[in-house]
Order: sequence, then C-alpha cells, then structure tokens
Amino acid sequence: MHRYRLTFLGGLVAGFVLGARAGRERYEQIKRLSRRVTDSPAAQQAAGAVQAQAAGLAKAAKQKVTDEVHSRIPKLAGAARDKVPGLKQKDGTAQDSGRNGRSSSSTAKSADQSPFRAN
Repeated sequence: MHRYRLTFLGGLVAGFVLGARAGRERYEQIKRLSRRVTDSPAAQQAAGAVQAQAAGLAKAAKQKVTDEVHSRIPKLAGAARDKVPGLKQKDGTAQDSGRNGRSSSSTAKSADQSPFRAN
C-alpha cells in the first residue's frame, strides 16, 4: 500500500514539474485547441446524437422500471394483506388476524385491539 502512495506522489510531482516547465504558452495552446474542437459542427453534432441516445435510453429504463413496479404491486399488496393483521380484503371484509384466535371485524377497532400496539 505504501509503495502505491509513493508511486502516486512521484507521478504527481513529475506532472507538476513538467507542467510548470511547459508554462502558460502551452496551456493557452491546449485551451485554444480544445475550444476549436468543441466549437466544431462535427463535435456539436456528435454531442447532440449522444444526448439524444442518452435521453432515449433513460426513457426506456424509466418505462421498464415503471412496468416492473406495476406488475409487482398486486403481489406485494397480497403479501401485505396476508402478513398484516386487520387489513381489509377487496370485498370489504376484514381478514382474520391470526393472533389469539380472534378475528378482526370490519368496524373500527378500539385502541387496545390495534394490531400495531406493543404486546
């Protein structure tokens, strides 16, 4: 691990020294070249194509996730209905609580019958 730190620091020092020797003139030359490339119509067209493709991929991914969530909601709701005492079934009746042999009624429960109270 220590060797990698020394290698990294050595590369950092070498880059700093070489960069300092190249000076401001080389920096400006690189800056002008990069600006010319980014301002070129070909580069802008390529960037637009990449942006459009990324937007299409994002839209497809969003749709796939949405479809997957919508397909799993009924299964999750059924599992929750089976596990959580007192949840009503689709027909409006309450499901058997499964605790203490009591079943829930479709009317509101009193506070001491709440399935969320601590035992």
